[in-house]
Amino acid sequence: MDSNHVSKSEFKAKALEYMRQVEASGESVIVTDHGKPALEVRPYRALERDPLDVLRGSVVRYDNPTAPVDVEWEAAQ
Repeated sequence: MDSNHVSKSEFKAKALEYMRQVEASGESVIVTDHGKPALEVRPYRALERDPLDVLRGSVVRYDNPTAPVDVEWEAAQ
């Protein structure tokens, strides 16, 4: 198993040690349950970014958004 993976029981026994390791290294630790990833412990990073910057590049399709919508809406009936 990777060095950044740890079982729940191991994490429970050494939680403070793992939290200090995450703080010092900046790398996350994956806590597993029966060998499957269950949660991730990672350093906190405040999101002080402009919401538009977060969304930038996420548009999958751009079809003339100012064109009239030529669809009959159920609510309009």
